Amino acid sequence: GRRVSAPNLPAPAARALGVEASLAEIAASGSRATVPAPPSAHDEAAILFTSGSTGPAKGVVYTHAQLTALRDTLAAHFGVTAETGLVTGFAPFALLGPALGTRSATPDMDVSAPRTLTASAVAAAVRASDARIVFLSPAAVSNVVATASDLTRDDRAALEKVETFLSTGAPVSVDLLRRAQELMPNAVAHTPYGMTECLLVADVTLPEIEQARGDRGVCVGRPLGTGQVRISALDAEGRAAGEPRTDAGVTGEVVISAPHLKRGYFRLYLTDREARRGLPERWHRTGDVGHLDADGRLWIEGRLPHVITTADGPVTPVGIEQDVESIPAVERAAAVGVGPVGRQVVVTVVEAGVRRPGLASPDLTERVRAATSQRLAAVLVVPTLPTDIRHNSKIDRSRLARWAERVLAGEKPTAP
Repeated sequence: GRRVSAPNLPAPAARALGVEASLAEIAASGSRATVPAPPSAHDEAAILFTSGSTGPAKGVVYTHAQLTALRDTLAAHFGVTAETGLVTGFAPFALLGPALGTRSATPDMDVSAPRTLTASAVAAAVRASDARIVFLSPAAVSNVVATASDLTRDDRAALEKVETFLSTGAPVSVDLLRRAQELMPNAVAHTPYGMTECLLVADVTLPEIEQARGDRGVCVGRPLGTGQVRISALDAEGRAAGEPRTDAGVTGEVVISAPHLKRGYFRLYLTDREARRGLPERWHRTGDVGHLDADGRLWIEGRLPHVITTADGPVTPVGIEQDVESIPAVERAAAVGVGPVGRQVVVTVVEAGVRRPGLASPDLTERVRAATSQRLAAVLVVPTLPTDIRHNSKIDRSRLARWAERVLAGEKPTAP
C-alpha cells in the first residue's frame, strides 16, 4: 500500500511515517490518483466483528448514516465537545475520539488483554491528554482498582478531573463501580448497554443502579435517544416465541430498534434472517435475555443460548450468579444447565481461590446452596472461569456447561 496523509506533513515526519504525498498535493498535481468523491449516507462505512463469545465472530455492516447516528447519539447523551477528551482502555473505541471531533488517548497497556491495564497508566493517559471521559472494559476496571495503591499524588489529582466514567462490554458489579468511582470522585459512573450490532442501546448511572435494586439481573437503564426496546417472551424450551411487547416483568429475548442499528451481517443471509425473524424492518433480535420493570428500565438476565431449561420452566443464569457472588469466598460464578433440553438441572461453577478444578468442598457447597433460592444439582470450582478474548469479561457459559457435564459424568476434572 501507498501511504497518503490528510494534511501536509513536515518532511522529517513524512519520511518517518513513509508518507509519499498529502491529499492536497495529489489534488494539485493533476495526477490520475484523484481524491474520491465523498461517500453517500447509504454507502458502507465499516464492518465490525462481534467478539465470538457465543459462537463464531460475525461481521456487522454499518453505513455512513448509521455511524453518524451513533456519533450524534453518543455526543448528545454524554455532552462530548472538542474540549472533552477521551481515554479508552478498549482500543477500538479510540476511533470515537476523531469521529466526535475530540482527542483520544489509549493508556500504556497490552490492548489485546484489557486486564493488563493499571491505575497509574490510566492516570498518565488522563494527565497527558487532559481528558474528561474515561472508558474501560470491566476486566480493565477490575485491575485498575486492584492497582490503585500505586497511584501517586499527581495521579490522583489527574483522575479527580475526570467528569464521566464508562464501562461496558459485560456486567459490572455495583461494588466494583463504587471502588472505581473512588479513584475518580468527581465523575458520574455509567454502564451503557449495547452490542456490536447496536453499540448504544441503553444507559444507566451508578446512583440509578443503587436506587433500582430488587429485580433479578443487571439493570442497564432506559433506551438512549429515539431507540426502542421490547421483550419477546420465552417458551418452555427457552425459545423466544412471544410477540415483542413492553409489558413489565416478562422475561424473554431483548428486541431493539435505533437509528444507529447495523444494516445487516456481512455475507450471513441466514443469520440476518433469523435476527429479523417476525420483526418489522430496522428491528433486531439481540440474543440477550431480560425484562423491563415498571419504570421502563431494562434488566439483563443472560444470553439466550445460556437459558437453562428445567422441568419447572426456563431459568436465566445472571440472578443465580449474583446470589452466589454475594459469598465472600467466591470471586466470580457461572450458572449452567446440564442434561437434555426441558429436563436440565442447574449447576454453579465458581472461582474460589482453588488450584485444582473439581467438586467444591462440602462447606462451600452448603454456603452456595444457602445463598440462592434456585435448587442446585452441584457446585464445582475452578481456578479461573474462561472468558472471551476481546473483553476478558464475558464468561463462556457454553464451554463451562460442557465441562460440568463431563465432570459430573465421572471424567477427570481438568481445567475447562
